[in-house]
Amino acid sequence: RIRFPAAVYPVVSHYADRKQEHFLAVSLNGAHEVIAARVVSVGLVNRTLVHPREVFADAITDRAAALVVAHNHPSGRTEPSPEDREVTRRLATAGETLGVKLLDHVIFSLEGYYSFLEHGEI
Repeated sequence: RIRFPAAVYPVVSHYADRKQEHFLAVSLNGAHEVIAARVVSVGLVNRTLVHPREVFADAITDRAAALVVAHNHPSGRTEPSPEDREVTRRLATAGETLGVKLLDHVIFSLEGYYSFLEHGEI
């Protein structure tokens, strides 16, 4: 069984130095092994649009049992914004409805990461 975000970070870390936010979805099977990682949205320097429909579309096609989402913060600061927290709540609720559990939301930069799971927010 993989640990979060340790197993996901290597899959998404090459986006840490991007000048725009990249929001990624990592589909996981029932054993929480990575099926695929995809860019869902590319935004501006400090924001990207995220909709549950787009986040879960590929996970459903993958027949994923779970999902980890991640996005970079070009500023380097990994503290979540109020919008990050709201998106996480919306995605967790959508995942419950769809039967694809949102396991974590990781915000990362070249300087480190913030895990909603590790901070008890999921």
